[in-house]
Amino acid sequence: MSEKVLMKGNDAIAEAAIRAGCGAYFGYPITPQNELIAYMAKHMLDHGRIFIQAESEIAAIIMVYGASCAGVRAMTSSSSPGISLKQEGISYAAGADVPLVVVNINRGGPGLGNIAPAQSDYFQSTRGGGHGDYRCIVLAPKSVQECADHTYLAFDLADKYRMPVIVLADGMIGQMIEGVTLPPEKEAPKRNWTVGNMASSHNAVHITSIELVPEKLEAMTKERFIRYEKVKAAEIRFEENECSDADLVMAAFGTCARVCLGAQMLAKKEGIKLGIFRPVTLWPFPYEALGKIISGGKPILSVEMSEGQLIEDLRLSAYHAGTKSEIHLLAHSGGIIPTEEEVFAKVKEILKK
Repeated sequence: MSEKVLMKGNDAIAEAAIRAGCGAYFGYPITPQNELIAYMAKHMLDHGRIFIQAESEIAAIIMVYGASCAGVRAMTSSSSPGISLKQEGISYAAGADVPLVVVNINRGGPGLGNIAPAQSDYFQSTRGGGHGDYRCIVLAPKSVQECADHTYLAFDLADKYRMPVIVLADGMIGQMIEGVTLPPEKEAPKRNWTVGNMASSHNAVHITSIELVPEKLEAMTKERFIRYEKVKAAEIRFEENECSDADLVMAAFGTCARVCLGAQMLAKKEGIKLGIFRPVTLWPFPYEALGKIISGGKPILSVEMSEGQLIEDLRLSAYHAGTKSEIHLLAHSGGIIPTEEEVFAKVKEILKK
């Protein structure tokens, strides 16, 4: 049985990546994810694997693209403005069906913003982020344990569907220290489509996102979206807590989901029943699951560290379910984390109790 150890979220992500068979890491320092790149700088070399601090975020994502094309499980990490710089490379990877893992330890924005926790990269992560028609699988951990688990899973999902996978954690999750049971070490799977599988110079594998014939590009894109439907059918993940008989359901991910748990405990003391719905995959989003919960018109409160990004998917859930549930918002930005008392006060205001 694996031993539980104390680790910071950033370190747990790095160690889980190594155990998942990550053979190459390329990054560039930025707070609040610097512990992650520092951990990789030390321990990737311990394992005889590749670590490069690139000259820029743009260079780092292109190196990840190239390493993955060569057959190596590859990864990069950054925080908000750094992730913005990587979007072109992520779009290239999506357009060439190249699997890779990107970790975003979300900080306050827009622009350089600050180094405090935020969740305002939700749209960027779940709506593509770069140019063109594509999607990324997005996993949102709420604990150090999930930092490890989701990173480990991300590499498998990236390979299974040949697409970029984003692990999106706010700065608090990346910086907090908790007990974690680390996953076992495993070998990366063999890939039969990479340039590393070239039998000879006469049998070259050409991996690219460019296609100058419009009809061919459209066909490639439509095939990719058929694959995305398979992702939706098999990979939606969520967590619901006491939602069935709740007076109101709180929806949140990451640190905000932890805050909602505290608000739920406060509510129990006053006889108010609160449910918590936490999307684990932000894309694909669990629209149907949430729609069933609020199908009877149950009110829902979006608790988020952004000015109303998660709430857009809550509204889509209600729309698809055909319910007229009231959807409310408690939003903070700029690195401010809501408190459980604040959330509970908002709940009582909605319920008029």
